[in-house]
Amino acid sequence: MQGVVPAAGHGTRLRPHTDDRPKALVDVDGKPLLTHVFETLAPHVEEYVVVVGYLGTQIRDHYGSAYRGAPITYVDQPKRDGLADAVLQAEPVVDGPFLQLNGDNVLRGNVGAVARRHRETDADATLLVDRVSPERARRGGVLELEDDEVVGLVEKPDDPPSQLATTGCFAFSERVFEACRAIEPSERGEFELADAIEWLLADGGRVETVRLDGWRININTPADVERAEASL
Repeated sequence: MQGVVPAAGHGTRLRPHTDDRPKALVDVDGKPLLTHVFETLAPHVEEYVVVVGYLGTQIRDHYGSAYRGAPITYVDQPKRDGLADAVLQAEPVVDGPFLQLNGDNVLRGNVGAVARRHRETDADATLLVDRVSPERARRGGVLELEDDEVVGLVEKPDDPPSQLATTGCFAFSERVFEACRAIEPSERGEFELADAIEWLLADGGRVETVRLDGWRININTPADVERAEASL
């Protein structure tokens, strides 16, 4: 299975750390953020596909063509038009179902369970989810449920339909690329991965979930770096 890692963002809230380097190379506990992502995926993938953008040459130069023996393929996201657009850039080099871990996450948890559930159920999308506070639910992708089944996914809702949020870890079938092409930009002007998953649901796709057994910190600010280092 391949591991897709979107890592094209500017990381503006991490300035000045990102003035001269991409967010993926910001140090967290003595290692670049992207190294933490690779280490989390390593037991479950045979190849990395890294989507680069802002100062992406630095990422290519730092890691080269492989990480600990696993090959790395780089693809460019010319314009930062949202996470669904980043995923779509990987389509030409992805072959079959894949794991995805967003490149700004430090995650220690049951990623292998996501891959297993995805294979066992032949799902189109399998989401690693966590129960979060109402405040945190307003800042990410939140599940809409009926009888414990996923019927929708809302990005940054003012009134969250639940407190189950995505964690930046997914498994997808190749149908996700069709979904990413089908959606329109959100009110924020970005192609949202949540909308692509909603499209899969509306088109009869199967969406599964796995509850996070562990912890995860999305790195957006210097305070997030401190929290992740304390957790590590």
